[in-house]
Amino acid sequence: MSAIIADDTAGEAAMPTTVVEEQLIAIISDDAGAASTSASPPKRRARPLDTRVTAQPGFVLHSYPHRETSLIIDVFSRDYGRIALVAKGAKRPLSKLRGVLQTFQPLSLSWSGKSEIRTLIAAEWVGGLLPLEKSALLCGFYLNELLVKLVARDDPHAVLFDHYVTTLNQLAHQEPAPIVLRQFERALLKQTGVAGDFTRCTSSRQPVDPAENYVVDPERGPRLARAADSWPRVSGKTLLDMEREDYSDVVTQAQSKVLMRFLLAYHLGGAPLNTRQILIDLMQL
Repeated sequence: MSAIIADDTAGEAAMPTTVVEEQLIAIISDDAGAASTSASPPKRRARPLDTRVTAQPGFVLHSYPHRETSLIIDVFSRDYGRIALVAKGAKRPLSKLRGVLQTFQPLSLSWSGKSEIRTLIAAEWVGGLLPLEKSALLCGFYLNELLVKLVARDDPHAVLFDHYVTTLNQLAHQEPAPIVLRQFERALLKQTGVAGDFTRCTSSRQPVDPAENYVVDPERGPRLARAADSWPRVSGKTLLDMEREDYSDVVTQAQSKVLMRFLLAYHLGGAPLNTRQILIDLMQL
């Protein structure tokens, strides 16, 4: 496998992007905005930006046009987190980069620069993952939209990166999407520091009782449900199952779906998830 250098020279014929993929990339790109920062949480103190990085594992989350022949790509890298790169000449019809900078494809990326948007130097397709198809493809775009909206720029998340790779692999092998998505959503909130421990009641400081009903305060964690609560009620068993990543119980599956939708909506600050709505609409057809 030879590296593809990002410059303004023309290359071989590019592999076309599917219509569905183009539409969903556009949805995520438009909603994220030109710099993809409006919906992101406030940045924690980030590591100093390196001048040059080589052979970094990463995935393209989405891209949008930059000037006449270039692209800005939002990348999720293993050791540097979510970063923005300018891919010069990537829009040229014969650019090799058009066939490489595809979503859900494992890449080895090299870049340089100290600004928020750095310059892509080289991109190499690594391989090793089956392509996502049909509903799995839509689920993949849902994962990407979550990462764009909930992971701050330049905030490393190596554990979450590895979980993302595992999730793509599970979707590609047709593992049950509802379970796979719940596991990733929970991991995302944990790794970004906004999810609490589901095994302990925050009001009593006692272990969660499987037989009791609870609500989950998005800022504090589980507490016993009250009659006046409008938040989703879940059983203690559901909370403990989620902590163990055990979704074999159909009640746990149903309650965890409602709970995660509530928690994600809270941490998104009301920003809609466009890919989720597409999934819902397709299931209703």
